[in-house]
Amino acid sequence: MKKLFVKTYGCQMNVYDSARMAEALAPSGYALAPAPDDADMILLNTCHIREKAAEKLFSDVGRLAPLKARKARSGGRMVVAVAGCVAQAEGGEILRRAKSVDVVVGPQSYHRLPALVAAAEHGARPVDTEFPAESKFDRLPARGRAGVSAFLSIQEGCDRFCSFCVVPYTRGAESSRPVQAVLAEARDLVAHGARELTLLGQNVNAYHGAAPDDGVWGLGRLIRALAEIPDLLRLRYTTSHPADMDDALVVAHRDEPKLMPFLHLPVQSGSDRILRAMNRRHSADAYRRTIDKLRAARPEIALSSDFIVGFPGEDDDDFAATLALVRAIGFAQAFSFKYSARPGTPAAARDDQVPEPVKAERLAALQALLSEQQDRFNADFAGRAVEVLFEKRGRHPGQLAGRSPWLQPVHAAAPAALLGSIATVRVAAVEPNSLAGVLPEVAA
Repeated sequence: MKKLFVKTYGCQMNVYDSARMAEALAPSGYALAPAPDDADMILLNTCHIREKAAEKLFSDVGRLAPLKARKARSGGRMVVAVAGCVAQAEGGEILRRAKSVDVVVGPQSYHRLPALVAAAEHGARPVDTEFPAESKFDRLPARGRAGVSAFLSIQEGCDRFCSFCVVPYTRGAESSRPVQAVLAEARDLVAHGARELTLLGQNVNAYHGAAPDDGVWGLGRLIRALAEIPDLLRLRYTTSHPADMDDALVVAHRDEPKLMPFLHLPVQSGSDRILRAMNRRHSADAYRRTIDKLRAARPEIALSSDFIVGFPGEDDDDFAATLALVRAIGFAQAFSFKYSARPGTPAAARDDQVPEPVKAERLAALQALLSEQQDRFNADFAGRAVEVLFEKRGRHPGQLAGRSPWLQPVHAAAPAALLGSIATVRVAAVEPNSLAGVLPEVAA
């Protein structure tokens, strides 16, 4: 077998895509390796969301060049492939700047990766960043082995065109997988050991899949159908847009116990003026009303969000509105970033960029508030009993690790037989990044 090392940058969608690319390459004789040393192929699956994404890629490629040269000196060959959103955005420029890269493939074309790698093994340097008419999902092999918790991609692309975001340009227009294809992959994952599925999409709650009754199902209806799979214990989904949070999905949170009471719903800013500049197509008040509906439907629901501070034109009043929204809603978890320009996006061309020191000061203030809320949320679990889905072995012998319904990491001394099952755990201690639990029989 040939050795394949995969480095994944960024979001859960990339984690899913990396797994699918590895599965696509398996029939060509590639098996996953834990490190790049002596690998026959290195796959870098990139993300364009973070700052200086392209520069980080070229830095990593530079570090791989000596490994590739060493492989060649010993008579072997190492194929270096760049995939994902930076590949889509940069295209052939990657091959021009990085002579050690052999293949460039965009996120819509990775079902063609085996053919591209075969061409590279014969000396070609192919680039495939097209948006093909056929679905990549329909050209991939069955999933096979699955972890206790698995990702399932149901939607790609975005039609929202937020002024700071590259996703519509790198992932393309919104596209939803047909219901039957989603259900088939879900059943296959569950048959191979998955007990929790996280449904993925750049704008997952805009899902509108072709249904077996010749209609179109939204995400709420799809969740109801997935929940009927007998051995599937839990469902989650990410990432959502507030404007696509329809009543059917809110009802699913109310009625479907397999849908976990944790929702990541990015708001980005609490200022209506900045939200308009971002082209978010929702107001701060509309976001609050959506949260009120969700909490009425599922009182125990916990919330996560994304925030961008220092967006072009943001002033002190705009930032104060963001802090006010955070205080009003309360978040169990959140991701917050300083605005950084993405080439080709409308926001990058604005001449009212916020100075870096101001952005840094605002980010520190926001993160302090968010951290306080997260600590308070977790502290409330001390002494409580929570249902934990054990996913893997913990760091210490005799320990298992899993997640609470609210996505908190939990570890406890537990028998290996509980892997893949849900057990009641009493929270004995709240640690900085996890909850320490005790099984009732152990506590007794």
